[in-house]
Amino acid sequence: MAEISASLVKELRERTGLPMMECKKALTETNGDIDKAEELLRIKGSAKASKAAARVAAEGIVGAWLSGDGKVGALVELNSETDFVAKNEDFVAFAKSLAELVATRNPKSVEELNSLDLMGTKVEAKRQALIQKIGENMTIRRFKRMQAKGKVVLYVHAGSKIGVLVDCEGPEDVGKDVAMHIAFAKPTHLTKAEVPADVVQRERDIQLARAKESGKPPEIAAKMVEGAVNKFLGEITLLGQPFIKDDKQSVEKMLAAKKSKVNAYAFFVVGEGIEKKSADFAAEVMAQAGKAH
Repeated sequence: MAEISASLVKELRERTGLPMMECKKALTETNGDIDKAEELLRIKGSAKASKAAARVAAEGIVGAWLSGDGKVGALVELNSETDFVAKNEDFVAFAKSLAELVATRNPKSVEELNSLDLMGTKVEAKRQALIQKIGENMTIRRFKRMQAKGKVVLYVHAGSKIGVLVDCEGPEDVGKDVAMHIAFAKPTHLTKAEVPADVVQRERDIQLARAKESGKPPEIAAKMVEGAVNKFLGEITLLGQPFIKDDKQSVEKMLAAKKSKVNAYAFFVVGEGIEKKSADFAAEVMAQAGKAH
């Protein structure tokens, strides 16, 4: 049997929000397979469907740029070691200039972006110079460029920690509302049809297992499964989610009432999916004290 480490239990707890002992028991039952343990906890009870709780935010900002005609927008995630540097004027200006470069030059990768000229100097050279000036490492993590069928709506939230682009047709205030909704609800797909088949099947398998555990008759269990899967799809898709300004209707129904349409969207949350190193402050102090002697 695989050894169940404290760090593995901690990670499962962060994913599910459930007590440590429940997480350890699930890991023991699944021989240390954290994904299977998460599924087991969801089958047995109230573990969260999303792994968002496991995401640890690194520092930095989302640089954003929108063309005057609203046809092209761009987001760039620029990471730093500390939030203090993320507020530095030079750092903020660099992030914004990167977003403009992405929008106007349309690079295909971060490597290509690094090789482009920015005010007479290569982006990579600018980054290195800024690192030397500020004294802290920084990385260009990712970017997104959007060419709109309608018009791009740009929304930046929480001190530039979240950036949203929406290609929307209809009144501009509707696009803004949708962008704010995305920043809050963070949908993973636009429509149910776009959700990968394996994701749907995984959720269906989980709900089938839960239905079997409930002991309900087969015909009722089947309805329970379909209802749960549809609820899951509604929760992760933009059009299926309850609209934040009126949760009695979905985003899809709100758009229809406003004679509006969302063609595409994109958003970045700073540090999403990046694991920070958890420093042991006491150990650091002791190490420094040891060096002093």
